[in-house]
Amino acid sequence: MTALPFDCEKTPALGRGGMVVTNHPLGSAAGYEILAAGGNAIDAAVASLLALCVVEPMMVGIAGGGLAHVRLADGQHLVFDGMAQAPANTHPEIYDPVSDEPPNHMETVGRRSALGASAVAVPGNLAAWCKMQADHGVLLFSDVIAPAIKLAERGFAITPYLSGAISEAAEDLSRDSVIADVLMPGGTPLAAGARLVQSEFADALRQIETHGAAALHGGSLGAALANRIATGAEDAGWLTLDDLRTYQVKMRNAVTGTYRGYEIVGPPPPASSGVHIAQMLNILEPHDVAGLGFGTAEGLHLMAEVIRIGFEDRRAASGDPDFIDVPVEKLISKAYSADCQSRLRNVAKPTLVASGYESHDTTHVTVADANGNVVSATHTINGIFGARFMVPGTGIIPNNYMMNFDPHPGRALSVAPGKRVPTSMAPMIVLKDNTLAFAIGLPGGLRIFPSALQAIVNLIDHGMSLQHAIEAPRIWTEGYELEIEKTLAPIEDALGSLGHKVRRMPHVGGGMNAIAFHPDGMLEGAACWRADGTVAALGGGRARPGIRFWPGRAPDKDPK
Repeated sequence: MTALPFDCEKTPALGRGGMVVTNHPLGSAAGYEILAAGGNAIDAAVASLLALCVVEPMMVGIAGGGLAHVRLADGQHLVFDGMAQAPANTHPEIYDPVSDEPPNHMETVGRRSALGASAVAVPGNLAAWCKMQADHGVLLFSDVIAPAIKLAERGFAITPYLSGAISEAAEDLSRDSVIADVLMPGGTPLAAGARLVQSEFADALRQIETHGAAALHGGSLGAALANRIATGAEDAGWLTLDDLRTYQVKMRNAVTGTYRGYEIVGPPPPASSGVHIAQMLNILEPHDVAGLGFGTAEGLHLMAEVIRIGFEDRRAASGDPDFIDVPVEKLISKAYSADCQSRLRNVAKPTLVASGYESHDTTHVTVADANGNVVSATHTINGIFGARFMVPGTGIIPNNYMMNFDPHPGRALSVAPGKRVPTSMAPMIVLKDNTLAFAIGLPGGLRIFPSALQAIVNLIDHGMSLQHAIEAPRIWTEGYELEIEKTLAPIEDALGSLGHKVRRMPHVGGGMNAIAFHPDGMLEGAACWRADGTVAALGGGRARPGIRFWPGRAPDKDPK
């Protein structure tokens, strides 16, 4: 069948010395600086993430949560779970739900789970980054955090992406004078090109340089955050200094599936990606996906049906494994996928479902070094600018992760002390014959892992280049509307004739970035058009061993 053509908007980059791909040029520059200084992929990833807290403050921060998937040069896969969790003083009835029925069943009266102090969960980002770097980095932490401190102290020119986010959230930001003074001086959102200096956040980062994660998880920064939660002008929240002090990064075992001879490795619950990407690929495997062609109605119908089944099973069995028994081995088994074939339908039947909630607003970094260390990491403060206030004197913007809990008691996603909510984050690594093939990830809430799935299929089944695979138009559904990007508009009617309730979107999911590992040792990096994604490839390198002086001249003679 004829495949739908499309053009790429960005170009990839190649280098043997290392690769950093993030969703902001200065985030990539920070990681590149660390690789060039002799750091490894773990050092560079942490440097990029800390820098992104400065230049993408709407997406990520030290008081947020996320997952980092690390593959060490010796072949070990490590998953650092730094997801946010409910404070110890919470319980299932802390919020009043707006509705018992979808689509508003996750919203709360007064937006208390989404806005202000009552929306803040116990963060884990900083703790995870510091543990990663301490355990597996090679540079001093002071070197790794230096680019972020410089960006906060000296400032940077904000992008249209950040300017647009400030304007979008302006009404809520104006409720807090501290954050408004920084992002909306004089009541006007900063315009693209304006210089943003965050001197108080630079001071906070210096405290972290000295004390590590303890500065937030028990130290003066944590005390300032806990005090703001307890004494804020709006409804007080539940996060305490003791919550911060006792938070633990959880080390998880990666989930591995197989697809057409490739190993697909991702994070386990509370992440959905490792389990359900493996499951959905298993369902696709008996089908001639390549023969259906990319961008055909028949191929996208099959993909939509497979995504629907993945979400059905996610709703039935997903969550924090400390609270819910998630049948991982069953879901990723080939036998179960064979049973799922009978659930595929020739004609879709749109049905409104009670979906969970995850913010679209996240960031992702993909980093590799020349020695075989790889980091694929997705981190967030949840919504744009998180809880939409700033802790006085620190520059810290807290998360609003509590909005991801179901405000109704007695449900799988109900609030419980210490519970971490499921996440669609998909920091994925793909191997062939135990050799690195691709590392990939993106932001985008519920659309993350189905988008990662489609990129993997683009690479393996459709034989696309890395750049084409991540920029290719996407679809998404939970079983009701089928979202399609505008490039797929020519087959909208054909999808409708297959029963789909089609909704055209400017984009599905966020800015994907990825690295491909070539057999000759070359690294290829790519970032897509859906964000300010930028590739930084390290080429060249040190002189040959023994090279010290000009040939034929003694070291004590001045060459003329």
